[in-house]
Amino acid sequence: MSVLGTGAMGAGVAQSLLRGGHEVTVWNRSAERARPLADAGATVATDAAEAVAQAQVVVLTVFDTDAVVDVLEQAAGDAPESAVWVQASTIGVAGTETVVQLAEKYGITLVEAMMLGTKTPAEQGTLTMLVAGPDEPVAVVAPVLDAVSAKVVRAGDRVGQGTALKLAANAWIASITAATGQSLAIAAALGLDPQLFLQAIEGSASDSAYAHTKGAAMIAGEFPAQFALDGLRKDIGLITEAARAADVDTTLLEVLGRVYADASAAGHGADDIAAVGTAF
Repeated sequence: MSVLGTGAMGAGVAQSLLRGGHEVTVWNRSAERARPLADAGATVATDAAEAVAQAQVVVLTVFDTDAVVDVLEQAAGDAPESAVWVQASTIGVAGTETVVQLAEKYGITLVEAMMLGTKTPAEQGTLTMLVAGPDEPVAVVAPVLDAVSAKVVRAGDRVGQGTALKLAANAWIASITAATGQSLAIAAALGLDPQLFLQAIEGSASDSAYAHTKGAAMIAGEFPAQFALDGLRKDIGLITEAARAADVDTTLLEVLGRVYADASAAGHGADDIAAVGTAF
C-alpha cells in the first residue's frame, strides 16, 4: 500500500502500517520529509506515480484540496485499476465534491477515511477513523483501518459524509481548545493559579480530557506540534464555509477564526493548537 503525503499525520499512518506488517511505499512533495521512513522499512518513491504503481490501497494524507487534486492528476493513471484510493485529507465539502468528480473522471475507486486525532495517535495506531463509501471498497481498506485506529465510525455509504462528520468534530476541538485557554486566562488574571480551573472541572460532567492535555501545555507555555495551529485555522475556514452554505449560524466559528488568527499572527502558526491560549 502507498501513503501519499508524509507530514505529521501521514508519517504516523505510515509508521502504524509498517508496525502492522504491511509493505508500505511513501511519497512526499518535499522528499526530505519522507526519507526518515526508509529507516522504519518503507520504500520511498521519487514521485507520486512511482509510489502508486503497485499499490492496492492508496492513502492520501496531504494538506488541502489543491494538493489532493495535484496528486490525482499526477498519479491516477499509474495505479492498478483495482486499487482503492482512501481520501484522508481534511479538504471540506466543496473540496470533496471536486475530488469525487476527479475520481469519476479517472475511473478511481474512492472511499473516505477522515482521521480524528493528532500526531501521537497516528504514530500509535489509535486514531478514530470516520469512514464513508460503498461497502465493498471499504472492506478492502479494512486492514489499513485496523492498523491505524482504535475506533472506526461509519459515517455513511457516500464519500462526503466522512468529511461532514470531521468538520463537526473539528468545530468541537477548536471550540474546547479555545475555551480552555480563555478559562485559564481568566483564572490567572483574577489572581488564581490557573491549574485550579483544571482541578475544578476534573471528574465533573463538564470535564474533558482534551482540556487537561491542552491546558497543561498552555500553563507550561510549551507547544510542540501535535496538531498545527495553522492547520486548524484552515479547517475552521472550511467549517465556516460549509456551515454558511447549510444556513447554520457562523457567529461562534467567526470568533474562533479570529482568535486562532491572532495566535498565528503572534508567531504560533506552526505550534500546537494549544498556543491559541496565548491569544487571551
